[in-house]
Amino acid sequence: MKAQDVRASAFAMPLHRPSYPPGPYRFVDREYLTVCYPCDPAALRRVVPKPLEVADATVRIEFVRMPDSTGFGAYSGAAQVIPVTFGGEKGSYIRFMFLDTHPPISGGRELWGFPQKLAGPKLGVERDTLVGTLDFGRIRVATGTMGYKHVRADAAATEAGFVEPTFLLKIIPHVDGRPRICELVRVTKSGVTLKGAWTGPAALELHPHALAPLGDLAIAGPVTGLHMIADYTLDLGKVVHDYLA
Repeated sequence: MKAQDVRASAFAMPLHRPSYPPGPYRFVDREYLTVCYPCDPAALRRVVPKPLEVADATVRIEFVRMPDSTGFGAYSGAAQVIPVTFGGEKGSYIRFMFLDTHPPISGGRELWGFPQKLAGPKLGVERDTLVGTLDFGRIRVATGTMGYKHVRADAAATEAGFVEPTFLLKIIPHVDGRPRICELVRVTKSGVTLKGAWTGPAALELHPHALAPLGDLAIAGPVTGLHMIADYTLDLGKVVHDYLA
């Protein structure tokens, strides 16, 4: 291959048949169980990178089922999310994310900087209970439960929170081990169709794990739950801060 052929065709690795296709990416019937809990503000400030600011002393654990996604197929995920502000704009910072298949891990890390690891997240219904679990190897890291569709949530408020931007710390090393990219990335959703949102009694259990330490942001009070189903397009991102500049 000539150098100009490489430049013209290079998108992601491997050069021939990359592990994911070009975006943006559309998700259909993406389903969430989100359990929110209060946390020590000092603990949040220790893990949220500047110039982001902690918006309030809460944490969200999200269990997600993605049955139909452009280029990535069907998979499941779990994440630890912290409300933040950037330049006065409200959004969310994702501290950890865990997926159960390779293509979205590869694409999410390389394109946007989603902090993803391979694990065993699941979301499903057991009789009258919506259940989300996260296993790292054979070890249970998190379990979230919620009464199934007990009360309809406020659709306008739910969608307003859902479309707020996501902020990610994208880190890609150079071949000598130094960081070659270290950026704060802003990611948005478009074409959102909220198909349903419900609240109900919820519970959350977090377990210590050396490589999946969700529990170090400890639960400090009552939890709340939100169940939501939506279609949307995950847009390509924008760099809003370069730590190496």
